[in-house]
Amino acid sequence: MDEIHRGLVKKYHTLCTVLGLDADAKRAILSSWGVESSRDLTQHQLIDICAKLSEQVDHKQGTARLDKLRKQVIAAIGSWLRETGQTQNISIIKGIAMRASGYVEFNKIPRERLRNLIATFNNKVKDARAVDELTDAMLMQHYTAGREFDPTLN
Repeated sequence: MDEIHRGLVKKYHTLCTVLGLDADAKRAILSSWGVESSRDLTQHQLIDICAKLSEQVDHKQGTARLDKLRKQVIAAIGSWLRETGQTQNISIIKGIAMRASGYVEFNKIPRERLRNLIATFNNKVKDARAVDELTDAMLMQHYTAGREFDPTLN
């Protein structure tokens, strides 16, 4: 058994432990692949099994949810940058998120802070659009009716 295969077997057993699988569950996984021992699995089989187990660990620990929140932060900040006519790319967006949250690394921003960033930047976009609509209405009424517009009236 080479080093790569040994590492994959170790990863398989680590993932099983993280998921809390007992010996019977491990045996069931192995028998579904037609082997009795994890050492009998090929590297490709181990990669497939580890990928599936990793997905379950991510789901169990909520890591997949964090990735989704990070993508939503990127979308919210990107939308704000577009709304304000600024240049945007992933480096700028991540930089804004890190600076706004006070974290040095984008992937280290915790779940609650990600939610706050999403809400903040989405609200900034909504507010900017509402202000634009209001000022457009005020200008339109001023130029068409020739009188002042009371912004307190809806």
